[in-house]
Amino acid sequence: MRLGGEISEEERKEEEEVGTTAFSGGECCGQNKVVVGYALTSKKKNSFLQPKLTTLARNKGIYFVAIDLNKPLLEQGPFDIVLHKLSGEEWREIVEDYRQKHPEVNVLDPPDAIQHLHNRQSMLQVVVDLNLSDCHGKVGIPRQLVITKEKNPSDIPYEVTKAGMKLPLVAKPLLVDGSAKSHELFLAYDESSLSELEPPLVLQEFVNHGGILFKIYIVGENIKVVRRFSLPNISKRELSKVAGVFRFPRVSCAAASAEDADLDPSIAEHPPRPLLERLAKELRHRLGLCLFNVDMIREYGTTDVFYVIDINYFPGYGKMPEYEHIFTDFLLSLVQCKINMKPAT
Repeated sequence: MRLGGEISEEERKEEEEVGTTAFSGGECCGQNKVVVGYALTSKKKNSFLQPKLTTLARNKGIYFVAIDLNKPLLEQGPFDIVLHKLSGEEWREIVEDYRQKHPEVNVLDPPDAIQHLHNRQSMLQVVVDLNLSDCHGKVGIPRQLVITKEKNPSDIPYEVTKAGMKLPLVAKPLLVDGSAKSHELFLAYDESSLSELEPPLVLQEFVNHGGILFKIYIVGENIKVVRRFSLPNISKRELSKVAGVFRFPRVSCAAASAEDADLDPSIAEHPPRPLLERLAKELRHRLGLCLFNVDMIREYGTTDVFYVIDINYFPGYGKMPEYEHIFTDFLLSLVQCKINMKPAT
């Protein structure tokens, strides 16, 4: 793709399929336009740039333009916003260099800030450091243990015993690199089976939560909560009868929504809004991110004890209700904020 110049008929058709338009930015048809350069994986592009988003965006004067990864980023644009979710050190350096040379452009989000969410230990440490007193609830993380890659798998049972961890345990890869493997989750019922796992990984104590997970989508200052079905409670009886390590699907991405399910109100009730607003504000500030989501559970049998079990950068917003309205309004607010910050002439 050649931004700011002609595009081939084949490239034009590809852009039209996802509802995007390539042009050099600035004014079009006599009106100011907001140009969003995007660099996304094909999977993210298909799930995020849905027709309902791109159509609404065009109606609001927002145009999504694909960044050509075969050309220097500094030679493309001009952009008002750069939206990206690609992995790799080379891409991180490219975007950081672009940010330094184009401070007037909103980059969503800074690569160095995103890096904190690529490690499940540092990812949740920010939650540990929070003090959310007087916020209608308590927020923490499940007790966890990091097993580094230097550890031999046969040593994992000993490390778990030494740390006093309680079974069952959820096992997750330590590093999150966007691959399917980095999202593989396992449930371990007994210590001896832990030696079947492959370091580096994070072990978390499983917290009974009534089989419901809350996905908290954050887009700038906007918060949207969606209920999802999760793993059911595990009783002491079941724990005494079951052994082994079992792989289970990435619960937070499960298609089965629990929004309309007939559930016990004590399980289904969303976390208090004041708590979520304070949590989102603190995380935005500490992480330096605008686009992320939080996977949260409520401890079964309680009304106000919550645990954050995962934080994801640029999640599947296409599954968030009304995401096209929330996201386009957010993009416009970013540009307006930049305009308001310009000194008067």
